[in-house]
Amino acid sequence: MLMYMLYMIFMIPLCFIKSGWYLIQNLLFIVSMMFLIKIDFFCWSNLSYLFGYDYLSYGLVMLSFWICVLMILASYSVIRYKFYNKLFLLMILMLLLMLFCTFCSVNMISFYFFFEGSLIPTLFLIFGWGYQPERLQAGIYLLFYTLFASLPLLLGVMYMYNNLNYLVFSLMYMNDYMNIYLYLSMILAFLVKMPMYLVHLWLPKAHVEAPVSGSMILAGVLLKLGGYGLLRVFEYLMSIGMMINMLWLSISLVGGFLISLMCLRQVDMKALIAYSSVAHMGLVIGGLMTLNIWGLYMTFVLMIA
Repeated sequence: MLMYMLYMIFMIPLCFIKSGWYLIQNLLFIVSMMFLIKIDFFCWSNLSYLFGYDYLSYGLVMLSFWICVLMILASYSVIRYKFYNKLFLLMILMLLLMLFCTFCSVNMISFYFFFEGSLIPTLFLIFGWGYQPERLQAGIYLLFYTLFASLPLLLGVMYMYNNLNYLVFSLMYMNDYMNIYLYLSMILAFLVKMPMYLVHLWLPKAHVEAPVSGSMILAGVLLKLGGYGLLRVFEYLMSIGMMINMLWLSISLVGGFLISLMCLRQVDMKALIAYSSVAHMGLVIGGLMTLNIWGLYMTFVLMIA
């Protein structure tokens, strides 16, 4: 894992050289090809104390590499008008590094740290390269929705560490909590991030105000962080999940249907993408909340697709 992380860290100085734009674009293609041939679906690979990946992380890391390359390809207007193009590249690389570390974390606390850290480059992309003055309001919406929901997640992680003295994902399946407060604190942040219907109001605002590249990473990868987190935490919330999950399932499916009807009358292309993302994630939540093996497979495939 260190190889890929150092590869991305040492790309950061290349943002500030004259032909850095094309160089970074091609180097990201190369690193995605390197990662593609390191596939190992059946166990944790490249393990260290903090990082490693399994079949679940693998697809989402590949998606992150691919969409970050497409973000650079879709943003030639930034380099054409010399609109802080070096800082733009820096933000994309920082975001890619955060996403890579999030998906490859084997530890709950490092996952939380990078999960929240991915918000910072996204905010800078919206604030710096958004189109309208309302982008400040959209950024504040994004920040406060995500941060307010994430504080209970931190408390839940601390409670679990106090109980277990370890936070490694691969050992979590041995526990099965029946604590309603822990259940709510662990899944709320991920439901807001996906976002579930009723807590989705930040997404249309962020999409409409973000640049094209910001919309791509927002719809393509950042929403999947929520689904990935839910797939990880439900390993030890199975019993209580079977009792309560029907509530989230029904809200998501009904909300997805209502938002699909809203999509039919949208005239703003970006708002259409935002609302269709909410409907798409409603299906993902619906599959995941069944806690059925086919539901979990469907969640994974639908997130990558």
